[in-house]
Amino acid sequence: MATETHDLIIIGGGIGGLALAGAMAQAGADVLVLEAETQFRDRVRGEAIVPWGVVEAKGLGLEETLAKAGANPLTYWDSYQGADRSGHRNLITTTKAGEPVQACYHPDLQQALLHRAENLGATVRRGARVTGLSQEQVPVVTAEFRGRASKLTARLVVGADGRGSPVRTWAGFEVKRGPEQILVAGVLLEGVALSDDATHAWLDTSTGYFVLNFPQGNGRTRAYLCYPAATEKRFSGRSDVPEMLGQSVTAGVPEDVYANAKPVGPLATFDGRSVWADRAYRNGVALIGDAAANTDPTWGQGLSMTLRDTRVLRDQLLATEDWKQASENYAESRQQYFGVVHTMENWQTQLLMETGPEADARRTKAFPTWREDHTRNPDTFLSGPGEPLDEAARRRFFGED
Repeated sequence: MATETHDLIIIGGGIGGLALAGAMAQAGADVLVLEAETQFRDRVRGEAIVPWGVVEAKGLGLEETLAKAGANPLTYWDSYQGADRSGHRNLITTTKAGEPVQACYHPDLQQALLHRAENLGATVRRGARVTGLSQEQVPVVTAEFRGRASKLTARLVVGADGRGSPVRTWAGFEVKRGPEQILVAGVLLEGVALSDDATHAWLDTSTGYFVLNFPQGNGRTRAYLCYPAATEKRFSGRSDVPEMLGQSVTAGVPEDVYANAKPVGPLATFDGRSVWADRAYRNGVALIGDAAANTDPTWGQGLSMTLRDTRVLRDQLLATEDWKQASENYAESRQQYFGVVHTMENWQTQLLMETGPEADARRTKAFPTWREDHTRNPDTFLSGPGEPLDEAARRRFFGED
């Protein structure tokens, strides 16, 4: 079995893994990326980078890469009550980030990041199958590539292998799971009658249904339907597209919005349950993106969290030769900002997505106080995770003070 040694081995060629590979290769590190897919394909996942995530992307020098991938800037956040637009927020002028949402076709962004990483000196092996990870004096990865088995060692191994992360399991991370509350169905459509400069959102608090549309330009829109897991319905395959869009119409989307819509990608439903490692570093292995924690996709924080993970880990690794301490510092920082986002997701779900008399009573108490003082509803999802959300912040959010 061949043996190789690198500074950094990244398992997973998604957004985070490839962005980190480019950043560290640019700084002179010997970087190897192991990616199972030989061709990136469309799957239902997050494709919106919210304003604070765009700031993180710029901090990684990815403006040109986003442009090459065809990212579509969504300057406005439009909220609706049925056919009536109830909000038209300019994100550039009203968020701390001062950026739009960037909507981008995931495979195109991966491909653009791969080219960038390779151009900066990283080695990317597509079609590589990682078969194991052990933690000895240094982490050791076993992998197969083009029929040849290899034993790979590195100063640091980064698991960037997504929601079901085998790296997280192999490395023995303690994993926590939130309750099953929301399911999220998504599909790429063309022919949707919505403007290309805004995110379009409908929320029906009486049913707990939340519909989101992120136009990608060129006539295409990624449409999501977020709904209570208790319904147990999972939309899958093109035959379910009419029903998924029909449920969206029931939640308030005008019929003419989807009248000429056609699917141009798969329809799938996934669990919105949050799953996370308590700490994102252990014995020479760090986790980023969904491998570290997948947040509830209802609230659109996944890609932005991944970009922050990448930027924070890069900064820590470049600040010192002690990569163990750098990775510990990253894990501590990540624990803080993930905690803020996770707390806000739980509060928003409880207030906006739960149904029934108790949920209605919570909204009756909270919403009038929001109208009087909008700071009661922290702008975490668009402006970014700031200070920890304590009990005083919770009481203000729910209108209990």
